[in-house]
Amino acid sequence: MNIIKISTAGSVDDGKSTLIGRLLFDTNSLSKDKIENIESISRQRGLEETDLSLITDGLTAEREQGITIDVAHIYFNTLKRKYIIADTPGHVEYTRNMITGASNSQVFLILIDARKGIIEQTKRHLFIASLIDIKNIVFVINKMDLVGFDEQVYLNILKDIEQLVDKFELSDKKLIHIPVSAKLGDNVVKKSNNIKWYSGPGLLEYLESLEVGPSLNNNLRFNVQYVIRPHSDEFHDYRGYSGKITSGSIKLGDEIKVLSSGQKSKVKTINKHKDNFLSAVAGQSVTIELEDEIDISRGDILVKVEDGVQGERSINSTICWLDKEALIPQKKYLLQYGSSIIPVKVSEVKSQLDFETLKFETNPDIVNVNSINEVNLKSASPIFLDRYKDNNSNGYFILVDEGSNNTVAVGFKS
Repeated sequence: MNIIKISTAGSVDDGKSTLIGRLLFDTNSLSKDKIENIESISRQRGLEETDLSLITDGLTAEREQGITIDVAHIYFNTLKRKYIIADTPGHVEYTRNMITGASNSQVFLILIDARKGIIEQTKRHLFIASLIDIKNIVFVINKMDLVGFDEQVYLNILKDIEQLVDKFELSDKKLIHIPVSAKLGDNVVKKSNNIKWYSGPGLLEYLESLEVGPSLNNNLRFNVQYVIRPHSDEFHDYRGYSGKITSGSIKLGDEIKVLSSGQKSKVKTINKHKDNFLSAVAGQSVTIELEDEIDISRGDILVKVEDGVQGERSINSTICWLDKEALIPQKKYLLQYGSSIIPVKVSEVKSQLDFETLKFETNPDIVNVNSINEVNLKSASPIFLDRYKDNNSNGYFILVDEGSNNTVAVGFKS
């Protein structure tokens, strides 16, 4: 049974938690105890109906405030497939958490309150979806019950979405719009009798039919996370390199090179624990042994010899600034990708996205939290990142403040 990874996005009170609760409830994914618990809490709060958002709002702070403030991963399955949902926060100050939750997802659910239509957070979510290259985007027009299941309201929102989509690079994305009422269950798991003018699939029906294959890329990127040297009598000369294949594949006999030094060798063994393999593919963590003793350290990236990737000391990137303290140009930050950590400076802030016009404005006065900016980064050491559009597994990074140790930005190489 294959697994599909989903991320939710929406502003506060758009109904993300209720939608997920409805999915779990109507697919019979909840235990009897869990249902009794949320029914009891709902009664204590004086609610006439069971509050399904309580199913996912697990943190005490969330329950007290009625909002989702952290990324919660929810698991459930149907007869056709398994699902992992990253329930990400809607508040603008938690954009960081939203990017984190969305970064590994195959499907992006953008919730829109039918009463409010497109708002700034919708634009922000869609831009981030385009930035991190999620192929499947579902616009969930929620709370249709609160607008009398009015088709014209839905059509007006669709028109606004179409205008918004035209402003982003989404031509290669699969888009769909579904009118739902998460609270009443219309078009979530069960088809709605209240929205008969809608002929498309319900949300679960669509997810069940969606074909999402693994993100394959032919270019090998093997991040060395640990060098194994037992120094035992049995393995006196053994030197293995453990790490994760972030993209591509590797097999016995492949000629590889180390990006930082350019040294070359051939793959001698591939193993994990006591199991030996002839090959391994993206997503697998393995240990490889090479035919030659060459200098490889944690943070090095192994690629195939025919790969022409070059290290660069100056890269252009798009970053989302996450820290409450504004970016300080020329200050040294640590750029981290895979196991590599490299000191860099933001040499230039070229432009900043205006969420009203959806255009990048040049020479911004300040880079504040949750702003999206085009910048240039410079380093004394070569940076071996791919363009994110070419290889999203090796095209993103984070920036860390050396002093506070905070992750201050997430970035994507242009």
